[in-house]
Amino acid sequence: MTYVPIVPAELALDGNGIPYAPAYGDCYHSASGGLEQARHVFLAGNGLPARWQQFHDGDFVILETGFGLGLNFLCTWQAWKSAPGHRLHYVAVEKHPFLLDDLKRLHERWPELAPLAKRLQEQWPLLLPGLHRLDFGDVALTLCYGDVQELLPQLTLAADAFFLDGFAPVRNPEMWSDEVFAALRRLAAPNATLASWSVLDDMLFRLSRQGFRPEKRPGFGTKRYMLTASLPGAASPAPSFRKRRIAVIGAGIAGASVAHALHRRGHEVLVIEAADAPAQGASGNRAGVFRPLPSLDDSRLARLLRAGFLLGRRQFAALPDARMSWTGVLHLGRDAQHEATQRRIVAEHALPADFCRFVAREEAAALAGWPVETGGWWFPQAGWIDPPSLVRALLAGIEVRCGQRIDRLDAIDADDIVLANGIGAPALVPKFKLPIRPGRGLVSHIPEAATPPFDIVVTRLGYVMPAIDGIRCAGATMMADDLDPAPRLADHVENLHRLDMALPGFGRNLDPAQLDGRVSFRPMSSDRLPLVGPLSASEGLWIIDGFGARGLVFAAICAELLASQLCGEPLPLESDLVAAVAPARPGRRSIPRSRQPAQ
Repeated sequence: MTYVPIVPAELALDGNGIPYAPAYGDCYHSASGGLEQARHVFLAGNGLPARWQQFHDGDFVILETGFGLGLNFLCTWQAWKSAPGHRLHYVAVEKHPFLLDDLKRLHERWPELAPLAKRLQEQWPLLLPGLHRLDFGDVALTLCYGDVQELLPQLTLAADAFFLDGFAPVRNPEMWSDEVFAALRRLAAPNATLASWSVLDDMLFRLSRQGFRPEKRPGFGTKRYMLTASLPGAASPAPSFRKRRIAVIGAGIAGASVAHALHRRGHEVLVIEAADAPAQGASGNRAGVFRPLPSLDDSRLARLLRAGFLLGRRQFAALPDARMSWTGVLHLGRDAQHEATQRRIVAEHALPADFCRFVAREEAAALAGWPVETGGWWFPQAGWIDPPSLVRALLAGIEVRCGQRIDRLDAIDADDIVLANGIGAPALVPKFKLPIRPGRGLVSHIPEAATPPFDIVVTRLGYVMPAIDGIRCAGATMMADDLDPAPRLADHVENLHRLDMALPGFGRNLDPAQLDGRVSFRPMSSDRLPLVGPLSASEGLWIIDGFGARGLVFAAICAELLASQLCGEPLPLESDLVAAVAPARPGRRSIPRSRQPAQ
């Protein structure tokens, strides 16, 4: 997908004080009342909440075209509170979302929604393209920022109800096109319904061509009619939630993240770990860098890292016992050419400053508190995470059995099995020929007192951290297919060289022969993308692996993806990204048998 910057909605009011979109010459809701319109047109028009009684403890999925102020969502969420359903999935496409401060001002108009509006505002995403999964427990909101005609083909879901709430067809014809209606039909669950305030005869005809049965009903406010529609077909039983027993093999960041995602959904999760405690592999490092990595072409890797960073930032910060610090991350240019590319990416992508901005060398040096050779990216909401504490927090309340090495999957009593055991996965399921290889890496531990004060994360072909418990981490080396667990002097020399590239002279007093460090083995995939999804869904066999050096950033989004796939929920990623991380994806590239930088 081509990167298209998100242009925020303009906050304006018409002569009657109704929120208004100057770019479209239309209002966001009826002058007769926004909440009343939401309840009459979209809830009642889809037979809600009465239909929810049929779902008992099942999930219900709504797809909305045009999120706007979020009134339809907030009203639906409010009504769902008294529903017997297990979970509501609300997916909404919005090309021009509001800035957070504008959304807060608009929500003040409806004090009865204040508690729910506050929770929405607390998770409101940065205005970046793509899918943003917000989790409110019994309600999951997936905000899809971008053009509806591009995003609908990228969605994977089965909608029980549609809310068509774009601006008027004459003002915004793309929202009501044949392509959109065809996409809605593809995304419809059996017996899906549809509602809209717009009731043009042409729209009824085009919906009919897609198999919907439209009809006019009494409208709201000054509108005489509104539209409802349904898909004909044999009645099917309403889905209900089935608690499953799921075994996750591996208690590193991948296994802990997916176990947490499945446990939140109400499943019985057992984590099996060969080591004597969780987080003993690469997830046992003292700290890891947590930041995205943009690219000029907005590659699939860049998009996945962006999604993982944004979701992980929300999810991890909510874990009370996970240790992390959003110090900001300064990603310096490798050279003048790379620095120019970094500047160009920020400008052409119009990246929000809260996400990433370019800083010239002088400002970069001021942020670092140390002279640097180039400028680069400043990620103000990024930082470092203590992986062992994160793993422990994710596993809270979940059964974990350590010291158990699994040699045969058929010995496990579970409905589903998830492989998350890093470099051990290929040997456990040899028939799948998993493209995972070990990447040996050493992180050097530098005594805080041996270096000047320093309180942010800096990366430049390597990284250096603020001191954590008196130790500053720097690294990391990467060597494919090397299983030597012993630290080497050459590793420390290499890490100090990287440190000097990032902060010239910062480690001048360090003796590599006197440094401690930690060796771990990262599971590297052949194309640098993780492996996430079913190995054999019919056999209940799944995998989340191949994180390489970016496990902390991949963890949350990959876990959410696998849990959504396993549970049959709307997926939190575009379909091309889902295909890109699928275990059986084509076009893998081999990993050169040589040293590879950690970033």
